[in-house]
Amino acid sequence: MNPEWEVEPAKGRCAVTGRVLQEGEEFYTVLFEEGESFRRADYSLEAWQSPPEGCFCYFKTRVPVRERRKKLLVDNEILVSFFTRLADQSDPLRVQFRFVLALILMRKRLLRYDRSAKEDGADVWHLTLMTDRSEHRVVNPRLTDQQIEAVSGQLGAILHGDMGEWATPQLETRN
Repeated sequence: MNPEWEVEPAKGRCAVTGRVLQEGEEFYTVLFEEGESFRRADYSLEAWQSPPEGCFCYFKTRVPVRERRKKLLVDNEILVSFFTRLADQSDPLRVQFRFVLALILMRKRLLRYDRSAKEDGADVWHLTLMTDRSEHRVVNPRLTDQQIEAVSGQLGAILHGDMGEWATPQLETRN
């Protein structure tokens, strides 16, 4: 097959009925050769009779199921409470949790970034909690993207009540 041939992406609709194909649904894809590219037509199982005349090839496939993120079923007060309770912690894992919680609260616009300062050799963010205008200091532990993802996953497990992940943290601290 010529690597320069182009195949149209799936349109997500049955070529016969016009019905939108649903996540996880099986369907047939038919390719028609048109010069240096292919025209694609998708057929729902109920509309499929047999390969249409003049088709180059066909195959049965499935509409991919999008991975859905777990919704955080924790209200903002619990997040803020967890954030403030971690304020005086020096354990590296808890400092990392507090930092990631700060990122979450900033994204939710519950915390506002004011400035950064070097304090005792650490990069410290000065933030304002928007609900009561209280000021908070958060150490930036300089996490890698991978570490932020790991801490976020463990934090999510804690907030969803899955204590199994909390019991055996797999984080590495960065010096």
